[in-house]
Amino acid sequence: QVQLVESGGGSVQAGGSLRLSCAAFGYSWNFNSMGWIRQAPGKEREGVAYIDSDGTATYADSVKGRFTISKDNAKNTLYLQMNSLKPEDTAMHYCAASPLYKMVPVVLEKYKSWGQGTQVTVSS
Repeated sequence: QVQLVESGGGSVQAGGSLRLSCAAFGYSWNFNSMGWIRQAPGKEREGVAYIDSDGTATYADSVKGRFTISKDNAKNTLYLQMNSLKPEDTAMHYCAASPLYKMVPVVLEKYKSWGQGTQVTVSS
């Protein structure tokens, strides 16, 4: 079993920054690759960023150049640095983990563990 605990969400004005963290607990093979997914009210889930076991990152077009995903393997912690935030970034943000070393393409259903989510609210 894997437990994922997110933190770092909050409310900021447009143009501001936030850093999300996700601490992973459990056998490390359960989180060989990890990602951040968000869901706004009334909208479908959207994969925001993904990092595979080699550290290769991929991003949704909507966040490229603004968000950076990273992972500290020694701390079993995933991060999402979010800069130049926009009101359309407002959503519940979840971290998720997969035992797969690499997903190409990223398929949300292949994440096997999910955190409880942290809210990000960006005001204009």
